[in-house]
Amino acid sequence: MATPARTQPPWKEPQSTVPAKLKVWNSLTRTKNDFIPIDPEAKEVKWYNCGPTVYDDAHLGHARNYVTIDVLRRILAGYFGYNIKFVQNVTDVDDKIILRGRQQHLLANFKAENPELTAEVMITTVRAFDAYVKKNLPLLSPDVKPEDFNKESAEKYAAVISGKSLDGTGSPTDKEAKIKMHLKTAGSAATVLLAPSKSTEADVQEFYAGAEDVLLPYLDSLHGSSIDAEDHTVFTKLTQKYEARFNEDMRNLNVLDPDVVTRVTEYGPQIVTFVEKIVENNYGYKTSDGSIYFDIDSFEKTPGNHYARLEPWNRNDKDLQADGEGALTKKSTEKRGDADFALWKSSKPGEPAWKSPWGPGRPGWHIECSAMAGDVLGAQLDIHSGGIDLCFPHHDNELAQSEAHFSHSAGGHQWVNYFLHMGHLSISGSKMSKSLKNFTTIREALARGDWTARSLRIIFLLGGWHDGVEITDDLRKAGSSFESYVTNFFYKVRDIEQHPNTNSSGKEDEKMTKLFEASKEKLHNALADSFDTPTALRTISALITEFNSTDKSALSDTVVFDIARWITRIVRIFGLDGSADPNETTIGWSGIDIPTEAKPFVYAVARERDEVRQYAISGNLSDEVLSSIISKDKPAQQQDAAAIPYAEVLSTFQENLKSLAEKKAPAKEFLALCDALRDTHLWDLGIYLEDRENSHAMVRPVDAELRAARDQKEAIARQKREAKEKRDKEEAEKKAKLAEQAKLSHKEMFKTEEYSQWDDDGMPTKDAKGEDVPKSRTKKLRKDWERQRKLHEEYLKGVGQA
Repeated sequence: MATPARTQPPWKEPQSTVPAKLKVWNSLTRTKNDFIPIDPEAKEVKWYNCGPTVYDDAHLGHARNYVTIDVLRRILAGYFGYNIKFVQNVTDVDDKIILRGRQQHLLANFKAENPELTAEVMITTVRAFDAYVKKNLPLLSPDVKPEDFNKESAEKYAAVISGKSLDGTGSPTDKEAKIKMHLKTAGSAATVLLAPSKSTEADVQEFYAGAEDVLLPYLDSLHGSSIDAEDHTVFTKLTQKYEARFNEDMRNLNVLDPDVVTRVTEYGPQIVTFVEKIVENNYGYKTSDGSIYFDIDSFEKTPGNHYARLEPWNRNDKDLQADGEGALTKKSTEKRGDADFALWKSSKPGEPAWKSPWGPGRPGWHIECSAMAGDVLGAQLDIHSGGIDLCFPHHDNELAQSEAHFSHSAGGHQWVNYFLHMGHLSISGSKMSKSLKNFTTIREALARGDWTARSLRIIFLLGGWHDGVEITDDLRKAGSSFESYVTNFFYKVRDIEQHPNTNSSGKEDEKMTKLFEASKEKLHNALADSFDTPTALRTISALITEFNSTDKSALSDTVVFDIARWITRIVRIFGLDGSADPNETTIGWSGIDIPTEAKPFVYAVARERDEVRQYAISGNLSDEVLSSIISKDKPAQQQDAAAIPYAEVLSTFQENLKSLAEKKAPAKEFLALCDALRDTHLWDLGIYLEDRENSHAMVRPVDAELRAARDQKEAIARQKREAKEKRDKEEAEKKAKLAEQAKLSHKEMFKTEEYSQWDDDGMPTKDAKGEDVPKSRTKKLRKDWERQRKLHEEYLKGVGQA
């Protein structure tokens, strides 16, 4: 269907007498637009976000989407001051969920009925393997046996396996990633089918784990239609489990909870009513099976209405259309247009159903968001957001059906003013996807320590929110560098809080204040330019660089604290400090402080250590000086249990100082004691003293960066030690070999089968055949003889023989 000529712009620019505070990249216009909320006083922003489809654990691609949306939400609320009503749905019924829930239910029943791997189980699994290969790996023989699978797949899919496109001429795409997934799935099933032992409980579990992904679709093809449509628990036990896990993942990533959560299964009646209105407005029609389809042609005949406004170039993409309709939707011959999409689907056997005027059915994928957003937020939204892959057909279909529902008069109805779409997260050029099974789940990544909530969020902040992100080593390094840079800045400011600079001249205050004001303006302009967080982070880094290069003795603490509080506020707005309030006056983010119960003792022992080192280095550490240092800090007789380890470090250090004084120890022993306090006693408690030239040691927690530096230092020392041990061993072996060789007399050394006659010195004169040894050969042998003579004579001297 050709795109009709537009009689007016498809997007109406919001109008306001108040100048816009920011511009946002709007997918509707594919450009930046002034952000003007519907609320004339700009107090409330109505925001609807497409939430998760809960049938599996969320992966890092989901983290990219939801963390980035959370960043934008926090900036709008925390920086620009908007009052946001944030609504997010949970898709707990759609074709994927129906399939997965049904398949998991059938597999669970099959495993319960077959706790042992009988011949019947093996036959069923072989048939499942055959069906999977025929459907998904067409280059293989349709009757390929499990034992031949690896060989044949290596031949037929060699290009894909080697990382090329299927035809071997280009780079791999999602198509090749999907083939790799199918090869892995079928290969796993082939492996367990060929495994020799299948008798123990562990064998049974291993078998089902390997065969699961071929059994699921096969069992569904046999028994899926037998599922009771009225028993929604078959599906909700799956969705409730993964919704809870999704929420846990989001909170672990410091993503704010939505203000309102809507679920499709709780909106059956409202969705029916919403569809009825579309039909009443003559934009929907019924087919004989009780399904309702959206009439795109009728919709576009009304002036002002346009379909596929977000991605008009995809409106005739049949693959995307089919994906939008779902795997369980059968092609209908009653559709008026090929692109018409289901608003309401007649439920087939084995699918959940709700009552409707058209018979038992279930919502189409797209209608859920329109109905739920309309119910909570009304007929018009300020913002609608989601991943970039939702543009078409999902969001384009939402737009059309919502505008068809809320108005059918000439001029149309604008449902959403700003569409915000987050870019993909990529791995080796392919987007991270559940369907491709090329993902790392959020909980796996956090549990392994690959990422923290902060480090992952920094990575996303370093990229444009609507651009794709591919995590590379360089990007990881950039994220780690920023986190370390800000952390070290906070360490320094916290140190100034403990040791105020009372002698500051203030000469640098004016210069630093100007730089600070310029940084605030630059960051504001960046955030107002469609949430340009990469520039914002660079601005913070640049300001810290200026602070680091400034003469601290000429900078007043007030200026330092003002800068630190501002940086703290911004990183908290970005969500980099857990649930901390951006408006709190405390400085820094979590992880920069030592335990509260440690502070009285650690700061005391650090102060004493500083003085001891100073006097020891200068050679003035007398008994009187030492007594004066120790007398300043006396640990209380009793402490809270949590404080005892730190109190013991202080008292032990003082006792050791006294012991060294009593035995008149040299300065180097006092300095060694100070090093042990830093490197062992406090380090083991998670605290480090960072020695600085011409200044006191800075107290800081032991963090990952310090541990990595120590590990690297110890690894280098270990390598050097091992290299020396190897050299010493080789030298010892060489000496032992020479010593053994020295026992042999030079007069006997050549008396071998190689020669037949020798002179009085033992030098060979004739070879084994009785021929004279050539002079050139004799010359060389004489040199060897002389070396051996010296060795042997040294040996004889050593054992006391003449």
